[in-house]
Formats: sequence, structure tokens, C-alpha cells
Amino acid sequence: MTKKQTAVRWLTQRGWIILYILLMSGAVLFIMQGDREPIEDNSQEKITLTFRHFWIKEHDRPLLAIFEEVVQDYQREHPNVKVNFEGLDQTIHREQKLKSEMVTGTPPDMFVLFGGAEIEPYVRSSRLMDLTDFARENGLADQFKDLHLWTFNNHIYGLPIEGNAEPLYFSREIFSRLSIKVPETLAELDQAILQLKQGGYIPFALGNEDRWPAGIFAHYLMDRYAGPELIMKLVNGKDGSSFQNSYYKQAFRHLGQWIDEEAFSPASNDLSPENAVRLFTGGKAAMYLNGNWDINLFSGETAPADFQNKVGVIPFPALTRGKEASIAGGYTIGIGLSSSLAGAKREAALELMKAFYTREIQERIVYEGLRIPSMRIAIDPGRTGPVFAQVMGMMEDNRQSFVPYDNLLSPEVKKTFLSVIEEMIDGGLQGDQALAQLQSASKQYWELIQSSAIQ
Repeated sequence: MTKKQTAVRWLTQRGWIILYILLMSGAVLFIMQGDREPIEDNSQEKITLTFRHFWIKEHDRPLLAIFEEVVQDYQREHPNVKVNFEGLDQTIHREQKLKSEMVTGTPPDMFVLFGGAEIEPYVRSSRLMDLTDFARENGLADQFKDLHLWTFNNHIYGLPIEGNAEPLYFSREIFSRLSIKVPETLAELDQAILQLKQGGYIPFALGNEDRWPAGIFAHYLMDRYAGPELIMKLVNGKDGSSFQNSYYKQAFRHLGQWIDEEAFSPASNDLSPENAVRLFTGGKAAMYLNGNWDINLFSGETAPADFQNKVGVIPFPALTRGKEASIAGGYTIGIGLSSSLAGAKREAALELMKAFYTREIQERIVYEGLRIPSMRIAIDPGRTGPVFAQVMGMMEDNRQSFVPYDNLLSPEVKKTFLSVIEEMIDGGLQGDQALAQLQSASKQYWELIQSSAIQ
């Protein structure tokens, strides 16, 4: 090989190295001469958050619209974050899917849930994120009206998004037409039921498709006959208390009496709460017992234009005259986060939580959703409509309240509680039989707890 051929071959094999060095040197000189910084990759990590709610019912539409807007605004301000906002039936979410996900450690990143007994197992198994520092650092810890259903061992494991109350709504028009006295005691309520039946009206519109609405009647009667102390003993397994006591027997017999008198709408167990409301707004039923969340249905498309002005709101009547009628309610519905969230994903979820818990959102919950705020804000009754204003006034006048029993009882016992009431509504179970099944479920639960503690 000649010297010329060797040189050509060397340039072919090594020339690209020289070319690369020259190009890099030129780039450095260009940057230095132009006083420019090297280009950096500032793109943020792409994050996907899963959020499951149960705002899928007709009465939830205003609330859903509020939170969909919050999520959209958040994604606009955080283009690297995608929020999968999924709605699921409340019973399926609470009783089936979330329970199994908590066992396997695969819950959504964020989710709507109920505080109290329902989340206690999730706290014990370390599945819920501790939000104590988050609440304190963002000035939220003292902004809520009540956090006791979300607090365990002085740590916060979720934040309530709204409050609730379960008053008795009645048609002023029907009561006036039949000259029925607005009941203050159970005896007066019994008399009103008979007068309504004689007048051709359904006394109570009840849609028990989801099982829990009938439980409202049961827990009110249990509270009226026994007071609040007994249920707390049963919930905590103290003093050998039993569901088969004389007070609860009277309560369940009273419920059975109403069932025998056909005080509830026909086929209640197959009726949705929305259709039950339509019986009330349509003038077929005279009373409706349920939460304040249904108030927006009183002015829906199927309700008369002035129906809200014809609705009265009272506490569920007391056992005897002179006793204050406590109200079932509390701050039970809130948002929790998975404890498995970490790093940038955890920070993104907490940023979204901050967007949910603001004074502006709480005001929208009140005036657009007709829901009771969970945070301390002033409310203008003139902007809420007459029914919601009555509910808020009733809560101010009646200082006593109790947490609905389906939020107090352990999930295992609650399932039986709702099931036996459903069977009673269908006429397949008597009150004493229902209490026997309830006590059996409670006994099994505490035996399981005790055996787990020993192990």
C-alpha cells in the first residue's frame, strides 16, 4: 500500500473524530461569545392521578359540576398532571371495590369516603395517608367544624368535604288541608300517619333501593327510645351491652307498626330515592325523611315551580314532649388519599387537595349544591332557598346531634343492620327477630376482634 493510500484510509477512519471535536469546539465558542447558557431539559415528570367519587346520582349533579371544574382548572395549571376522575355507585365503591383494594394495597390515589367506623380498618392497616401535617401547614386544621370522625390517635386521615343533616320534610299544603298538627312527639306522628292514610296520602315517601334510607327511620327510633349512650356502648363493645334490650325492642316494634300500617310508599325496597322524592314533590306523599343533599330535587324539573315554599322542615319528633329532638348528621363525607403515594405524585395529590379545600369551593358547595359546608364560613340564607335555610335554622336551634348509626357501626355489623331493616320493610322479619340477628352479628364481630388481639 502506498503512503497516499494509507493517508486516505486514516482520514476515512479517524476523520469523523476530528470533525466532532471541531464542531463541539465551535459550539462552545459560540455560547461563550454570545454569553448564552446551554439549553437544559426543564420538562416536568408526567404524572397520572386516579380519583374515585360517587357523585353520580341526580341530586349530586351540582356537586359533581363543581369538582369537575376544580379538576379541569388544576390540570390546566399543572399540564404535567392527568387526573382520571372516575364516578362509581356509592354502595359498590364503599362496600365492595374499595374494601378489596385496601386489602391488596391497590386503592385509587384519591377517593371520596365516609369517616368514622368505616375508615378505622384502613387506618389500622396503614392504607390511608396521614394528613395531619398537610392540614397544619396549610392552615386548615382549625378551619373545619368537626374532625373527630377523621381523627385517630390525634392524627388526621381524611378531610370532610361537606356536612349533612337528616331532617323530616313535610308538605305544609297537605297537612293544612287535612288539619294535621305538625308532630312534636312520636305519638303525634303516629296520629298524623293515620290521618294521612285516611286522607288517601302516602305518609312517608321512602326509596330504599340503596338500603340505607330505611336505616334512618331505625336509628331515629333507636335514639328516641334509648338515647345516645347505648349505641356508643355497643359500638365500643363496653359493659356487655346487647342489641336485644328493652329500648331497642320498643323501637323496632314501633317501626314494625308503621310497616303494618303501610306508612311507607309501596315497594320501597325497589324504589330509588329520586323516585321517592317525586312522590313527595308530586303531592302523593306527605312526608320525606332523608338528608339535606336531596333538597335540590325539590326544585327539579318534575317539581312544581313553587314547591319549596310549601315544604316544612322539622327534627324527627321526640319520644315525649319537653325532650329536645336531636338531629342525625355530622361531617361524615370526605376525601382520603392512599398512603402509598410518594414523591412527585404525592405532591401533586396534595396540591389538588389544596384546590378542593378553599373558602370559594365551600361557598359554591352551599349555594350551588345546597350542601352543608364542612369548613367555618358564613352563610347567607337569602341565597340558599327556603328549604335549605330552614335546615340551617333547625340545626342552629337544636344543639344536640348524633352521628347516623350506619357511620358508627363497624362495616360487618352495619351490613346486618341495613339488611334486617330491608327484610322488615318487605314484611319478612319481625322486630325481635331483626334484633336477634343484629346481636348475633355484633357478637361475631367482637369475638373476631378479641381473637385477633390475642394473636
